[in-house]
Amino acid sequence: QVQLVESGGGLVQPGGSLRLSCAASGTSLRFGTMGWYRQAPGKEREAVARITSLGIKIYEDSVKGRYTISRENAKNTVYLQMNSLKPEDTAVYYCYFDDRTSKYWGQGTQVTVSS
Repeated sequence: QVQLVESGGGLVQPGGSLRLSCAASGTSLRFGTMGWYRQAPGKEREAVARITSLGIKIYEDSVKGRYTISRENAKNTVYLQMNSLKPEDTAVYYCYFDDRTSKYWGQGTQVTVSS
């Protein structure tokens, strides 16, 4: 049973930073792609960033240069470092793991960017 547990969300002022973590159990990150989506109120869920089993990183245009995804295999954890946050980054952030057979989701963590 694959389980994903996110942490690190919260309230931050515009221009601030947050780091999200997603710890996986029941699998190994080396076996698939792990990434993040987000969903703002009234909007569809959108992809943010992902990192493949080979370590290739892909970012949505709106977060390029501000967000960094990384992986720590020893801890089976993926991180999303978010810098220069904007009010439009406010959303529930969900991590996922895709082993090409199934896609697993975390419970989501709220990120609010507001002064």
